[in-house]
Amino acid sequence: MSSKRKQPTTPERSPQDIKKPKTTSKEPDWPASRQALDAARAFLRRCANAGKKTFILPDKDADGLCGGSLVYHTLVHLGHPPADLAVHFVRKGSNMHDPREWDVAAGAGFVIVVDQGSRAARVTKGDAEVLVVDHHVAEEGFPPGAVVLSAWGCEPVVCAAVLAYVLCAPLGAERWAWLACVGAMGDLGAKWEEIVPSSVKAGRCSKKLLGEVVSLINARDVDGEFGREARRTARYDVGSAWEVVNAASSPDDVVSPTSPCYNPRLREARREVNAEVERCSRASAPRFSRDGRVAMLRIRSEAQVHPVVATRWAGVLKSSKLEVVMVANDGYLLGMVNFSCRVARVANTRAKERGIPPPNIIEILKGYADNAQVGDGPSLRERLGDNFARGHKEASGGIVTLELFGELCVAMEIGVKDVRNGGSKVERTQKNTLDGWLDSRS
Repeated sequence: MSSKRKQPTTPERSPQDIKKPKTTSKEPDWPASRQALDAARAFLRRCANAGKKTFILPDKDADGLCGGSLVYHTLVHLGHPPADLAVHFVRKGSNMHDPREWDVAAGAGFVIVVDQGSRAARVTKGDAEVLVVDHHVAEEGFPPGAVVLSAWGCEPVVCAAVLAYVLCAPLGAERWAWLACVGAMGDLGAKWEEIVPSSVKAGRCSKKLLGEVVSLINARDVDGEFGREARRTARYDVGSAWEVVNAASSPDDVVSPTSPCYNPRLREARREVNAEVERCSRASAPRFSRDGRVAMLRIRSEAQVHPVVATRWAGVLKSSKLEVVMVANDGYLLGMVNFSCRVARVANTRAKERGIPPPNIIEILKGYADNAQVGDGPSLRERLGDNFARGHKEASGGIVTLELFGELCVAMEIGVKDVRNGGSKVERTQKNTLDGWLDSRS
């Protein structure tokens, strides 16, 4: 087998720029095209009046749950019998593009997928009509024959809950604007109000209350960074969060112990996740890729805390070349590595000062895989499969086998001594500065 390594290439423009013209908030087609919104509304009206079984398939975070609930309430308002509405959450570590999930909606007349990512792959068996409501990078396209409402390419890209509200508000969902606010804060962070249409802000409440709702449904870690919650626990209890979200009439219903839909399980889940995030955040110091662009941390946890740990470290690691922080969890699924990547804060600051786009994680990950050693068989990029480098350019990740992740680490040259240009022969590592940062906030 040849050991020749491909020469790295740096594209002048991102795939998003090349494949899909972007609009901006100053243009009429925002947060999605008018044509797509009209087609999606027609789908919902047709669905509500068809007298057929409908499955709603939302993602498991606050954005997906709130977006799914907006669709649910809208269909009921339009006359869809609640008894014929079903909600399904994929199994731990899976997604709706996995054929193992297709049997769930077998026999349904309509399937509505919210915040599940965009791929050119089926999401169900049979002849069900499919609506996709999403905001993730969609270079590969969408499920064949589906009606698609996507925010991708319409800058600034809104989250799925906001997109669902813009879709559903003219159909009778104005009173549910608070769900869009919860989803926006959970997905976009503290600056969510700068990124959403003015109509969504009608549902906002106090920052403290909104933050508490997000922390219970979509979680926050102990220092206030927004992450995920009930879905992150080892017990994978998504149903509790959905029941609260869909039954609540206001943000107060979610947090008040006197509310009929209040569930103490969410607070228990938050405590469980907070403890696991704390443990994993201190588990190890990062190891750097040879080029210094990526800092990697390895953890082992049955809870889905790797995205939160990545967000934490991305805020504190500093290096002149650092662009991405990767946290790899080989304890979440047996025989697999679930990893999450975030753009380092120092890289965002550097990009802003230089007037250049921030790092694109998806491009960076795929670049390492493309530049791996070349042999006669399928490339590393091909073998990594469809669950590699998914999500957003600033927040990406994937699920791969332990063996393939090891090959990726070799391609990235994680921990390789850098002796070029007279540099040190010591492995690139950084002192664990997160300990002091966490201690200072406790």
